[in-house]
Amino acid sequence: MILDIAHYLSILSTAIFMLTFTLVLILDRSVSHSTLLIKRSYSHAFLLFLISFLLYVYLALTDNFSVSYIAQHSNSLLPNFYKVTSIWSAHEGSMFLWIIFLSLWGFIFNLSTDRDLKVKNLSIGIISIIIVGFQLFLLITSNPFEVVLPFAPENGADINPVLQDPALAIHPPTLYLGYVGFVIPFAYALAFLINKDQSIEWEKKVKSWSVMAWVFLTIGISLGSWWAYYELGWGGYWFWDPVENVALMPWLAATAFLHSLSVASKSNVLRIWTLLLSIIVFSLSLFGAFIVRSGIIDSIHSFANDPQRGMYLLAFIAVILFVSLGLFASRLNMFESSKNIKALSKESFISLNNIFFGVLIFSTMMGITYPLIYELIYDQKISVGAPFYNAIYAPITILATMILVISIDSRWGRAIDTGRSFNMLYISLAMGLIGLSLIRYFVGDMSFIIMISFLMGLIIIFRYLILVIKNILEKKYINTPSVIAHTGLGLLILSISANSILSSEKVFNMKPNEVRKFENIRIEFNDLELLNNSNHDSIKATFALDHNGKSFYLSPEKRKYFARGQITSETAIKIMPIRDIYLTIGEQLEGGQWVVNVQLNYFIRFIWLSAAMMAFSGLLIISNIIRRKS
Repeated sequence: MILDIAHYLSILSTAIFMLTFTLVLILDRSVSHSTLLIKRSYSHAFLLFLISFLLYVYLALTDNFSVSYIAQHSNSLLPNFYKVTSIWSAHEGSMFLWIIFLSLWGFIFNLSTDRDLKVKNLSIGIISIIIVGFQLFLLITSNPFEVVLPFAPENGADINPVLQDPALAIHPPTLYLGYVGFVIPFAYALAFLINKDQSIEWEKKVKSWSVMAWVFLTIGISLGSWWAYYELGWGGYWFWDPVENVALMPWLAATAFLHSLSVASKSNVLRIWTLLLSIIVFSLSLFGAFIVRSGIIDSIHSFANDPQRGMYLLAFIAVILFVSLGLFASRLNMFESSKNIKALSKESFISLNNIFFGVLIFSTMMGITYPLIYELIYDQKISVGAPFYNAIYAPITILATMILVISIDSRWGRAIDTGRSFNMLYISLAMGLIGLSLIRYFVGDMSFIIMISFLMGLIIIFRYLILVIKNILEKKYINTPSVIAHTGLGLLILSISANSILSSEKVFNMKPNEVRKFENIRIEFNDLELLNNSNHDSIKATFALDHNGKSFYLSPEKRKYFARGQITSETAIKIMPIRDIYLTIGEQLEGGQWVVNVQLNYFIRFIWLSAAMMAFSGLLIISNIIRRKS
């Protein structure tokens, strides 16, 4: 009964979203009573769909294994927490959550105030028809409401053990919120183009929405990196996996988009480019959904894919891209830039860095799609891995950071004071060289690209430090979000560089009571313990470690889950100021020995700290916008 109600509410919601789109087309969008009708129609559609989702959550919590999806991805032995998170652990449920968040963004936008009623109502109509497209995809090709016939299983097949982790409750939802959040600037941009009124300052209206989506995307990507580090047992934070890359592309495009917004909101310069970026960002977000859901590319993220159903998404994305780019092209003649970009102005530097972002996006797209093209032509599978991406990203990132450092003292609409700016740059360069010399003294030889990376990271940090001190002494305004975000970038470059050359790994074959040494760490294999849990058994190994006279214990595990019979490794990590001691156990060998992997991961925590700094800078921007409006 509850399943039927949830299903019917979902269908009814789709119909009302379609009605909302129709109302936008037929009503006079400039009058308040039309706005009220559109607003109520959208709100009712969203609330019905939300109730449908909440009823589905209830079905999962009550172990209703008559529902096919719940039977396949949940289990009666699971804690309630994982029964809820299992909903978005695979294809149908994850798309359900995707649409919930998509409609949620529209709901919040629908409740916001906007004097330009025509543009806002058009935006609501565009969001509504996009939601309808995804809802039809859900109901027709990926129906989460299908029942198990003729008999429901007793306990359920269980969620993938790798996903039985608290991060599943945070990482996918946060990432989805980032992806679909860019529907607001996308819809507003299209509405602006349809309306043809250049007096509407759409860039200012979408800035807070864009920044918030970027914050969610930043947090989502960094949480995924953190989860992969401690859960998968590999000890890395980024593998250039196709699914990771399709999350990186909209982030790069969104970062370029935010910088362009800052230019376009002050003048007509880059207005056309900013509109195009709003389309690109949302399209790349949808492309990411296609890659993840289709499974056409081999990936470690194989939790929610379906090749046949992915083709619907591809067609849907193609329609959205064709219509939006067609509208954009048809409106190009309505734009007239008020002025040209002056050399060495802030606008010119942002434009140049946007080119770098574009190169990175294009290169990443080629790395993702080239194996598909190659397989189509030659019927052979190939992969594009880390060497390709590192060869592209390292020099481009270095060039972009050089431009960033030079541009710090630039001004809007006029050339930079090269004398004053370069004096500050020379000081930063000198401090960076001193820092690099110290690093080389303690670390030893390193490659040229690593040295330059270290230098650029140091220069960025020192340059912004000097800027803050200078502005404090001169009692000038400090752009705090910019300082925090770009200092975070410098820290990110430093952390990645340090992690790549300092980290080390050693694999031992050990049995209880044996001792090994790795660098300055003594490792003793104490004992093994068999643990029984609600949905899995585990073998817990305890190691006593001694590091510079300080003793502590680490206890990695091997788990076997009852429902699937799947075996996983659980890491044990000792967090220290500048490095992690990372310990896992692998297979059992003859003679009672176990494969033991020990890693020393330097500065890896600072990678996520830098991401947190960038996300925090976005929150500060939103806070400043809200404060100015109030």
